[in-house]
Amino acid sequence: MRVARVRKGPYTIVDRGPATAVGRVMTAFELYLKRNAKKFDAYLAEFFGNGSHADMKRYLYSPLMEYTRNAGKRHRPLICLLAAEAVGGDPKRAWPSAAAIEHFHTAALIHDDIMDSSLTRRGEPCLHIVEGDALAINSGDLALSLVTGAVVNDPGLEDACKLRVLKELVDMTTRTIEGQALDIGWARDDRFDITVADYLTMANHKTAFYSGSVPLAIGAIVGGGTEEQIAALRAFGQAAGLAFQIQDDVLNLVGTREATKKDFRSDITEGKRTLAAVHALEHSEQRDRLLELLAARTEDPTLLDEAVAIMNESGSIEFARGYARDLVLSANTDLEAALPASKARDLLLSMADFFVQRDN
Repeated sequence: MRVARVRKGPYTIVDRGPATAVGRVMTAFELYLKRNAKKFDAYLAEFFGNGSHADMKRYLYSPLMEYTRNAGKRHRPLICLLAAEAVGGDPKRAWPSAAAIEHFHTAALIHDDIMDSSLTRRGEPCLHIVEGDALAINSGDLALSLVTGAVVNDPGLEDACKLRVLKELVDMTTRTIEGQALDIGWARDDRFDITVADYLTMANHKTAFYSGSVPLAIGAIVGGGTEEQIAALRAFGQAAGLAFQIQDDVLNLVGTREATKKDFRSDITEGKRTLAAVHALEHSEQRDRLLELLAARTEDPTLLDEAVAIMNESGSIEFARGYARDLVLSANTDLEAALPASKARDLLLSMADFFVQRDN
């Protein structure tokens, strides 16, 4: 058994979790996800019925259920539960709201894969590849309906709390769609006049709201937290969610196990305006060549290597990594000051560290 020291704000704990396949010891947050993800998977499956006709199951419920089973780490719903616990509430009370967040994530991935013409998701064919665009879009729409349904039909929440959670979910959906519009629009119009500030606006909207900020705010609301605690968790989640997206972009370029899990370097093929790419376009002496590569939609490994090399030489990949690290350090300090010490708070601090240390 491996032993590692895991940072918890200003102090350190010893984490004797199991080593991963590459020899790195799991953080406390990773262990929390590993121990709870399957339980939450089983809960999510309860939301999928059969419909009133046999073919509804074939063409709608079964494809969506199978897609949902090809799960990621389930960090979004599970941090919602942690937030409820961190403010002194019962995390069980937050399960339906947490499921709503994960249903939104499912819908977003289905629709995003179609928009990006992606082929695989987590090592499996995308839903639109298996079922066709029309049925995939329809399945994504069902997942969106489950977002509101999970909250409206929750017998454990008072109506006033339901309305507040629903408002959070509506705002989250709007912000995500706004970010997606920037991402897609810039690509459609071959816009490369994007600044770092532009990228941060897009990434905050597209990812940080639903990957960090809103799950934590909803958990705190359902858990009965004070307005100050809700605001602190929202700000912490926004910073951590943005760091998560930046690290995701970096892993697409230089990840290790990432190459076997997702479309490795597809961000270059799709001409994505990632933080590393935008920074390199602002600072690299080979800007024109990088523009050519990003506009070429190439899948040639040699050309992809060249694009990554340009970003490396301009210091852009390290800039992105450093930006994510700084976000997490600041966010951790602020959260420690806002919440009382608890196991749930420590796991959230471990989450932020994991977001920028992960290799997949």
